[in-house]
Amino acid sequence: RAIELLESVALPNCADILRRYPHELSGGQRQRVGIAMALALDPALLIGDEPTSALDVTTQSQVVMQMLELSREHNSAIVMVTHNLGVAAYMSDYIIVMKKGRVVDAGAPKDILENPSNEYTKQLKDAVPTLGGGRYID
Repeated sequence: RAIELLESVALPNCADILRRYPHELSGGQRQRVGIAMALALDPALLIGDEPTSALDVTTQSQVVMQMLELSREHNSAIVMVTHNLGVAAYMSDYIIVMKKGRVVDAGAPKDILENPSNEYTKQLKDAVPTLGGGRYID
């Protein structure tokens, strides 16, 4: 079953990965192993607490795409906890922005990105890096 779960998150050489220690895996591989572990009991809800932090943007994209695909396959919902408004906007049907444990903004991703009502949300949006003069989330 463990090999099947590792295969479901697109890891190569799954039997080899099962014999490795965590420090012998890349960050992206460790994230995928964690996702596979979370799926082991076929949950109705996945909670991703900064699952893309400390990963390069290519690996972030792969992890996000994998989570969305697995969510569809397992008919699971995902609650993403992240400071990355770009990832949140891409993955979400609804965004809640919290500061110090309080909701400061909430709505559809398009509404949050185009008309943030709170200064903190504006700061999160401004923190998304620009590429060629445009923001990834614009």
